[in-house]
Amino acid sequence: MSTSESAYGLEVLAFGPHPDDVELFCGGLLARMAGLGHRTGIVDLTRGEKSSRGTPETRAAETDAASRVLGLTLRENLGLPDGWLDPWAGFEAPETERTRSAPVARVVEVLRRLRPELVLVPWQHERHPDHEATSALVTRALFFASVRKFETEPPSASFTPRQVLYYPMRHLAEPSFVVDVTAAHERKMAAIRCYASQVEARVDGPQTLVGSPLSLTSLEARDRFYGARIGVSHGEPYVLRETLGLIDPVEHFRRNSFARPLFFPEPR
Repeated sequence: MSTSESAYGLEVLAFGPHPDDVELFCGGLLARMAGLGHRTGIVDLTRGEKSSRGTPETRAAETDAASRVLGLTLRENLGLPDGWLDPWAGFEAPETERTRSAPVARVVEVLRRLRPELVLVPWQHERHPDHEATSALVTRALFFASVRKFETEPPSASFTPRQVLYYPMRHLAEPSFVVDVTAAHERKMAAIRCYASQVEARVDGPQTLVGSPLSLTSLEARDRFYGARIGVSHGEPYVLRETLGLIDPVEHFRRNSFARPLFFPEPR
């Protein structure tokens, strides 16, 4: 392992607002990376305790099962309040308290401790307020994780990941690229089905978006649509906020060669 590689811990770390969000929208990438031998992890910010269905205990058991299906190296939950995620929470407290309790400081501590090469973050425009808050919170933490004098408890060294990828959820953001997750699609869907309390259509309980009759088929259609954009069966979209650089374009496209796409983006 080279010196630059040894500066990192996990290869891929995804942040999700609630248990099941990562599985729904970037579970294919995580399953694919684990299948290639990479160390992967998920950090859920809340326990989803305000969900219309299930209990925190039920969701914890479902999360454990889904984590095993995805082949995760680790999974953690920060236990932040569901429905009250706030990127600015805790900043009114004294400095000594902020380092322990402010959500942004807790995410900074996770980033510095796990030191992931790639970080997956929800896209900034989303239907659920907690999803948008998670995007803002983790984005702020990514900045402060690199600031040497930003204090956490326990104390930790500054850290910057190799790359940050934003994953769209319900909003159809134009992707910077699409990842071929065809080989991992069945594992992704198996992980999603672990959350039976959330995704199974029911007539005897509260009606929810994720538990509606067309929920899983819409996710299947989404992955098939993005797969068609790169000429494969299933794909997941990701957005970069930075310009992507290539040292060797020939080698890059040689290693990432796809069939003719079936759909094309809007002209720029």
